[in-house]
Amino acid sequence: MLHCGSYTLALDRPLVMGIVNLTPDSFSGDGLANDIERAVEHAWRQIEAGADILDLGAESSRPGAIPTAVDEELRRLLPVLDALAGCGVPLSVDTCKPEVMRASLAGGASMINDIRALTMPGALAAVAASDCAVCLMHMQGTPLTMQQQPSYGNVVAEVRRFLQARAEAAIAAGIRPERLVLDPGFGFGKTLAHNLELLRHCAQLSPAGMPILAGISRKSMLGMLTGQAVEQRLAASLSAALLAAQRGARILRVHDVAETVAALTVWHAVEGCAENAAELR
Repeated sequence: MLHCGSYTLALDRPLVMGIVNLTPDSFSGDGLANDIERAVEHAWRQIEAGADILDLGAESSRPGAIPTAVDEELRRLLPVLDALAGCGVPLSVDTCKPEVMRASLAGGASMINDIRALTMPGALAAVAASDCAVCLMHMQGTPLTMQQQPSYGNVVAEVRRFLQARAEAAIAAGIRPERLVLDPGFGFGKTLAHNLELLRHCAQLSPAGMPILAGISRKSMLGMLTGQAVEQRLAASLSAALLAAQRGARILRVHDVAETVAALTVWHAVEGCAENAAELR
């Protein structure tokens, strides 16, 4: 179970986290900065399509991205967060800034999704006293520099060690283990080979069985494999989501909620039939 503010989420199946991008410069071309009405409509469409969680992000973390000022991030984020209050699913906020974390939690967020794994000064304290869920992500470098020359001796071992260390730091700060989610950070300071190795060994990345979040949707690794532009990567994104689920990911962060839910429904049905068949033998 994942404790997520006032929500308790079962993890007996992979959960779908729908992306609500509130930036003007999204790598995937779906940024909805400065258009509150469209952003809220997009969020509701994702809920109706079966999203278990919504992830609102108002600062771009694409490779080469320049940091966004706190005031600007809050200006993009808070009106949408307020408009979605009482929507019926947990609202996650994708931010690394303690000031934005505190304002988001005061505004009704149930989860903080931090690409810097609560390493910014004051970030641990900003969430520790709340009851929100927290996603801790691995990143080598910063969005501005992370894809310049990523290098590892053993990417699986190094990412696992980092996630374990950050989980231990969070627990020491008073964040209960059932509030924690871990993200290997596909595309954040990794080459294609690194990303594929992490996907192959997804189940091995989590210390103490904490849930893994996989965010691969539309990413450049899929473009490298298929030669497809970002707007053409639906099939590749669905394949990656299913592979991550099969390898133990419990939360799938995606742009295309309806299609992902449909793909998981078929997978669940097949897996269920296999289990029933085994019971009948």
